[in-house]
Amino acid sequence: MSPLTWPRWREWSWRTVKLVAAAVALAVVATVAGIVIAGKVSDARARCAAGVTHEGANGECVGVTDGSFAFAGHLKPVEKMIADENKRVRAASGKEPYVTVAYLTSFTVTDDDSNSEDSVRHELEGAYLAQFRHNRGDLAASPKIRLLVANTGSNSVHWEHTVDQLIALKDSPDRLVAVAGLGPSTDRNLAALRKLSKSGIATVSSIMTATDITGIQGFVRVAPTNADEARAGAAYLKRQKGKFRTAVVIQDAAKSNLYASTLGAAFTEEYPDKDHRLVADRFTYDSSVPSAWPNELRYRAEQLCTERPEVVYFAGRGIHLSHFLDALANRACQKQQFTVLTGDDTTNLTPEELEAAAHTGVTVLYTGLAHADMWRDDPGAVSGPSAGNFQPGGLMDKWFPGDARYDGQDIMSHDAVLTAAQGIRMASNWQGKVTGPSVGRMFHQLDGDRKVPGASGFLSFKDNGDPRDKAVPILRLTPKGESKLVDVSAPGGRPATGE
Repeated sequence: MSPLTWPRWREWSWRTVKLVAAAVALAVVATVAGIVIAGKVSDARARCAAGVTHEGANGECVGVTDGSFAFAGHLKPVEKMIADENKRVRAASGKEPYVTVAYLTSFTVTDDDSNSEDSVRHELEGAYLAQFRHNRGDLAASPKIRLLVANTGSNSVHWEHTVDQLIALKDSPDRLVAVAGLGPSTDRNLAALRKLSKSGIATVSSIMTATDITGIQGFVRVAPTNADEARAGAAYLKRQKGKFRTAVVIQDAAKSNLYASTLGAAFTEEYPDKDHRLVADRFTYDSSVPSAWPNELRYRAEQLCTERPEVVYFAGRGIHLSHFLDALANRACQKQQFTVLTGDDTTNLTPEELEAAAHTGVTVLYTGLAHADMWRDDPGAVSGPSAGNFQPGGLMDKWFPGDARYDGQDIMSHDAVLTAAQGIRMASNWQGKVTGPSVGRMFHQLDGDRKVPGASGFLSFKDNGDPRDKAVPILRLTPKGESKLVDVSAPGGRPATGE
């Protein structure tokens, strides 16, 4: 190699190294950029809307929205009204302070949920009514309420995802201070309730009725407990002198169904006396075994022809009740007449399911959570102005025409959010700054003249969060599948009044 050749080779070699290094650097940059872009695309695909993401194998949209995203098509009208009200509240925040309340439940329901689409839509409609009344209606007060819609997914499978989002909002500028709704009495919903409470957020359940919900700070519920429903139902049966002297209990044995276990236990304890007896030990079925429970209910219906009780107390969800009534309609002992008494989950049946149940030839009674006719039956037990919103020509009729409110869920959600609103107003008057713990403490001051003027009854609360002497409607299914008010009762005899 000549002296002149070597330097050129060396110069070319370093040039090559530099080019290779530059190419590698570009490749690394391109790879990183590709990862970032892919991540953004993945995030966009996972995101349904601000605060709402696809979760689980079915990719259902769960999380928290201000109403600008509708979790289901049938929820669009009411969610738009909530979104518009929230915008108005924020726009006026310079003049009027506000805090945030969330309404939490399963809004993307399937056939496996105890709640129906109708029931969760009615819940949201009632929640909006309470927001409107507190913000600029007949109960207008300050601070105003911004209402969020929080979806835990079918069967509350994604409860923790949504609850963590709500907890993160506690210290945000919007100040989440209370969560209402919370769904039926299930293990997942109770876990959500406890986590919210431990995080210092006040909670108001609209339809939880399981009796053994205790030791939860800042928690109240507007629904009667299962024990109270059972006492009211048993008292009604006993007032029908000589008609319902024998009974049997059919109960869901699924461990996760707290509603069924507490309802069955309470009726078993309350019903027997010297004139009334249970003709057999509790009959059970297990809804946690999908392939078995429909057959179990058919077998239980056949057993009734042997035991021949005058009344059957059904401690199970409404979805199971419809199967049981079909089995009972096809019983061998057709001449034997049966009356079935059950709990409030009957209100979660669709109009079609209620009509089918009414045509089984069996008399069906149930203890409801609320009914629009309670006001007419016992005016002193229910707030007239609140109940008027649910009467023909009231605000609910004007806002949501053609939506048959047959289940009372709108009344219960209205009363739950109204309870949160009254606690917020009282906390503001007490110390100025409203926090979750201060709202929770105010719930225990709701008594006397400070009772919540609910459409399901005047509300005050025991130290454990249960309502005092809550009005319990006794309802009967008509051949048209409608619910007719038979009586208004309470565990303590007469319902609480506004006095």
